[in-house]
Order: sequence, then structure tokens, then C-alpha cells
Amino acid sequence: MSAMQNKSDKTFLRAPTIKDVAVRAGVGIKTVSRVLNDEPNVRPQTRERVLAAVGELNYRRNTIASSIRRRDQRTASIGLVVEDLANPFAARLTRVVQDVAFQQSHLVLVGSSEGVAEREHEIVGEFCSRRVDGLIIVPSGTDQSYLRVEHTHGAPVVFVDRPGRRIKADTVVSENASGVAEAVRHLVRHGHSRIAYLGDRQSVYTAAQRLSGFRSAMAECAGGADQRHIRTGLRDGAKAYQATLDLLGQRPAPTALVCGNNIITMGALHAMQQCGVREHVAIIGFDDLELADLLQPALTVVAQDVAALGTEGARLLFERLKHPTAPYRRVTVPVRLIARGSGEIPAPSGREGR
Repeated sequence: MSAMQNKSDKTFLRAPTIKDVAVRAGVGIKTVSRVLNDEPNVRPQTRERVLAAVGELNYRRNTIASSIRRRDQRTASIGLVVEDLANPFAARLTRVVQDVAFQQSHLVLVGSSEGVAEREHEIVGEFCSRRVDGLIIVPSGTDQSYLRVEHTHGAPVVFVDRPGRRIKADTVVSENASGVAEAVRHLVRHGHSRIAYLGDRQSVYTAAQRLSGFRSAMAECAGGADQRHIRTGLRDGAKAYQATLDLLGQRPAPTALVCGNNIITMGALHAMQQCGVREHVAIIGFDDLELADLLQPALTVVAQDVAALGTEGARLLFERLKHPTAPYRRVTVPVRLIARGSGEIPAPSGREGR
């Protein structure tokens, strides 16, 4: 009995190797390798014996070892760094990237940076130590120049949702500013002029772009934004909740809210529900929410095309793997306003509306 088998249950105590497959099939290791790589010049009967041995032993290829032997040293894996996998945006993005990678016979390693630049750096380092073929990153912080080392080592990078800073790379972003501007125009068409904005840190590219769109549209349509009605630096739902309570407590209070991301939107909705103004104050969120259409009133949103962001990001990465010296590309994905009810609540009239 082989030393690699348990005498009682005949199962492997260790993972079978290519040598074990060769012994079982009665062929050489090079023949097994040719069969696994689907190379020609292997007799059909021999190929069948090797594949039967692979099935009997439940053999799995060691892709890292295989990559070392390959000339290009590819591992058929890519790394994806998102900000927070608990966020629906990140979860949807991950699913789409995995679908595209699967079609390319690649595995996706996923890590959450939690919006912390140092953590992003550490995750990238771990992925690269596992010799991923490339990286898709939703960047945090203000400096991604550390990735030049990975560029030098042959691992291409694609930035999704936000561009990287202090480095040139392929990038896929949404129409952030124009999306928020359209939300403001939509509210103005329903009679609103006291429109508040709740956003993330302005060091974040998407947050800065969305606030810029808000300011430009308010200047165009409502005589300018009231600084008292702008809240930024809202990193979580609790801060968005408190900021909304503060805004609704003003006299006069805003008659409409624009929220810069889905986490902020959820915090604002909780505050509006507590204050009993869900049917009286209009609200539009940036990013769609699951079950948004079941709220009362249903939530109007500026929806990003997350599927397009993920698909384009993965496509650019695999194209970069094929053509490493091609010019860098920047793809902008359109957004769309989905009117469901909350953004169509009219501004109050009379003394209350002044």
C-alpha cells in the first residue's frame, strides 16, 4: 500500500501530485503535462488513461508551480480591491468582475481596504506576493504611486470608480458631476430651491465630483447653493443621520435633500422617518438601493451602471495583459435618474415654502 494512503479508508493524506497521476496512468510526467495543457501528439488511448487517473485521484493543478515553469509566469488570477464588501455597490462590482474573469479562466482574489490607504497598500502587497496577473482597484487615499513597482514587475492596474493619483493607468469612472446636477434640476422642476447636499470626504474623488455637480447646478438653476445646507465628511450612516437631523432642524429647513452615496442615503432616510417628514421632504440618492422601490414613498435615485463599471474594468485589464504597451484609456460610464416618488414630492407653497 502506498505511503500516501490511509490504510483504513484508502484516502490521500496529502494532495495528489502530477507524479502520482503519472504512476496511476503508467506514463511519464511529461506526458501528463502535455495532456493537462491540451497539447497535440498524445495518443487518444494515452490521453484517456491520464484523464481517468486525474479523475480517480481528484488531482488539482498547482497553478503557482505551473506559472513558474511557464515563460510568461501567469497564474490565471487577478486581485480586486474594493472599499467595503458590505456596501451593495462593492458587492455588485465584485460579482461582475468575477463573471468576466471566469470567462477568461481566471480566479479573483478580493480584499476590502475599508477606505484606508495603508490597508489598500497591504492588500495589494499580499496579492502581488501571490503573483496575481493584474489588479483592479477602487483606490483610497491620495497617492497610488507605490503601484509603479507592480507596473515594473509586469502586473497591470485598472482603477474603477475613482482614478488613481500620481500614477498613469487605465480607469473607469461614472458621470458623477452630471448625475448630481441632473438630480438638482429634477428637484428644481418640482419647485424646490432650498436643496441640501450630504456628501462624503472631499478627498475622495467621487465625493468631490458630486459636490461640484451640486454646486454648478444650484448656481445655474437656484441662484447658488446655501452653504448652511451642505454637509460633507459623512463617512457612515450614523454621521449622515445626525447631519440630516441638523438640517431638518434649521429654520427655514431645506425642502429637498441630495445624498452623495447609498450609505448616506440610508442614514438620511432614518432621520427623515424619525422626524415624520418622509412624505413632505423630497430626497434623491446617488446609487440605487435594494428594495428602494418598496419604500413609502419609493426612493428616487441617480443610478450608477455597476455592471458596466465592472465589465469595463475587467475588460481593460485583460486587454492590458495582451497589449502591455498600448496607450492608457479612460472610460466614462453614464448614470441615469430613476424617478420613483421621493424626488417628485413638490416644494411646499405659501409661508412654509418661503
